[in-house]
Amino acid sequence: MPIFLGMGVNILAIESSCDDTSVAVLSDHRVLSNIISSQIIHKKYGGVVPEAASRIHMEMIVQCCNEALITSGLSLDQIQAIAVTRGPGLMGSLIVGLAYAKGLALSLGIPLIEVNHLQAHVYSVMMDQESLEFPILCLTVSGGHTQLCVLEEDLSLEILGQTIDDAAGEAFDKIGKLLQLPYPAGPLIDKMAKEGKAIYTFPKAKVGGHDFSFSGLKTSVLYFLQKQLLIDPEFITKEIHNLCASVQKVICDMLLEKTIESAEQYGIKSIGIAGGVSANSHIRTVFKNTCDAKGWNLYIPKISYCTDNAAMIGIVSLYKYQKRLFATMDISALARYSIKDS
Repeated sequence: MPIFLGMGVNILAIESSCDDTSVAVLSDHRVLSNIISSQIIHKKYGGVVPEAASRIHMEMIVQCCNEALITSGLSLDQIQAIAVTRGPGLMGSLIVGLAYAKGLALSLGIPLIEVNHLQAHVYSVMMDQESLEFPILCLTVSGGHTQLCVLEEDLSLEILGQTIDDAAGEAFDKIGKLLQLPYPAGPLIDKMAKEGKAIYTFPKAKVGGHDFSFSGLKTSVLYFLQKQLLIDPEFITKEIHNLCASVQKVICDMLLEKTIESAEQYGIKSIGIAGGVSANSHIRTVFKNTCDAKGWNLYIPKISYCTDNAAMIGIVSLYKYQKRLFATMDISALARYSIKDS
């Protein structure tokens, strides 16, 4: 496992890629604070409104920064570097975080470290782990991304596949809307599925290679519900728990099957799961049972590190600090920032 000990570095990290404002303080590999402010305003719109998200980031970022410092027990003059999410994400949200991070770095005369959001999710599988066996096949599943990549011992990443349309989390939310559930639907589907059974079968997309596809599932559920509602207008209300269990199962099966297939092809026996959807209890259980049966290692971050958070940004920045991979103060060209750029 890569060791971040002995550097004596304190880093303040900022995450603002979507609708969560988060600031964390790390001392070497230890997370001293990880403050997250989630925006509830988007619930009434059924999805994230970019303009509203960026405005709320502006309102909350100073408060989150102050709280993170107070919780950590450190002051700004004890910080050696500022880390921030550069992308991918919503342009307005990213700019708020980047501008604030740049201002802090300039005023303190310390380095600015830009971090790729997806890379941070992958690195989060290393958090709170006493030991790791590489290489690790990491499945990143969130509202905006579904991706398989290999994490090597030198912390280099190779992307194997990703979704060709909707992300897994997006599928949960869009299907949840069809099921008349409020946004975000993913956690509600997880909760309601526990009281139901997966008695309905939906087709799995057949995509070559290591890629995923979830848009067809959404369409299949739509047509199924339309047909059933013609027979019984109360079908969704009556069957909501079974519907949630059925949808959750097929999404989990698609993720699991592609992951197992890729791991066996590359001879990898360590699996990591990261991103907001990795907080799903059914996915965590099924992956654990499968890995236990195969004798594989499974690394899943604790729930607070699954959703968008600044602590994972800080973990990547420690690696970049070691390598002196510091950013310029130019905050342009944000939208097409990939793992390869980091």
